[in-house]
Amino acid sequence: MTDVEPPDSADEPVVTGAGGHYFDTTPSAASRPSTVRLDLPDRSLELHTDRGVFSPDRIDPGTKLLLMELPQPADLPAGPVADVGCGYGPIATALAARGAGPVWAVDVNSRARDLCRANLARHAPPGTEVHVVDPTAVPADLRVGTIVSNPPIRVGKSALHGLLDTWLARLAPEGEAWLVVQKHLGADSLARWLEGRGHAVDRVRSRQGYRILRVAPAAPVAVA
Repeated sequence: MTDVEPPDSADEPVVTGAGGHYFDTTPSAASRPSTVRLDLPDRSLELHTDRGVFSPDRIDPGTKLLLMELPQPADLPAGPVADVGCGYGPIATALAARGAGPVWAVDVNSRARDLCRANLARHAPPGTEVHVVDPTAVPADLRVGTIVSNPPIRVGKSALHGLLDTWLARLAPEGEAWLVVQKHLGADSLARWLEGRGHAVDRVRSRQGYRILRVAPAAPVAVA
């Protein structure tokens, strides 16, 4: 490896432990480390977690559905893979364990990044190139083949749209983004917004109150 810097309900857990939000830079919730198990058809991963991060008490069902639907790394577009809003790293860790790389795991939450590093250190095969970083540490010229994300819907529409615009612009021409969004938190309106930005959006799967969206890069704007 290189360069590695809530209640059990169907709703997205916003408050994490004793106050705070998973998108806080430095969580205010007192640390209470624990583990959760991510069970997928091809592997099971025990992951370190803690209060103050997204879904600390269980694997978020949307995250699990996304990983169930996602093709294996060999069938994804060539290039680095990015987990945007990685939390403690279930997506990034599963990708690395499946043989993806380089893997970029990005989150504003410092506790989440530390947990993600620990989980990648435990499960990524030797020699896997991984980068666990704050968004400000992402190289300006980074281009990725695939984005795989359970995006932070609760940060608010403006911040979410800015985040997606930034990262979708990093996709290689043949790249794609795989997103999971709860239907009642605006999956369909987000898909319409993406289409309005010039992206082709494929609604891959709808299950358990979630939609899986596959998003293509926006077509280049013709210059007159």
